[in-house]
Amino acid sequence: MMQGKLLGMAAIVAALLVPGAAADGFRSGPVIEGFGKVAYVKQTFPVAKDQHFKVVFDTGEQGKEGDVNRTLDSMARFLNMHGAAGVPLENIQLALVLHGKAAWDALTDDAHQRKLAKSNPNSALLQALLDKGVRIIVCGQTAAYLGIDNNMLAPGVEMSLSAMTAHAQLAQQGYSLNPF
Repeated sequence: MMQGKLLGMAAIVAALLVPGAAADGFRSGPVIEGFGKVAYVKQTFPVAKDQHFKVVFDTGEQGKEGDVNRTLDSMARFLNMHGAAGVPLENIQLALVLHGKAAWDALTDDAHQRKLAKSNPNSALLQALLDKGVRIIVCGQTAAYLGIDNNMLAPGVEMSLSAMTAHAQLAQQGYSLNPF
């Protein structure tokens, strides 16, 4: 019993000694600071430093009130995990297909304010992902249904004919679908 308590305290102390680490051992960075917290783990199925990734994420779920969209944060986590593991950013190509109410999360602050009467909590994360080369693609069919025009999308966000079309195109370009 005492040994377990000591080990638990040692883990907390170790986490506190790591700059930027939370008590639970998760921290943001090194690719996207402030988002996508990751734990540093000893790998037994290691990621090769020359590994290449082409991964598409998908969501129809809007972020919870006042929070960033969980899928956007997962993309930051993917970049941070692999960056921390030594995979160069140029070896990671990510895309996100947004449909349904998740399309609201790709709007500019101004458009978000006009449509939903509040600023977009995803603005900073959207920009950080776009700055790292992540493709953010909105389903055109969803956009038409919700009354979203291209000029309402955050700069750099793309409009596809549909989410189905975007997924088919990305699959043909060699992207695998992240199942989470």
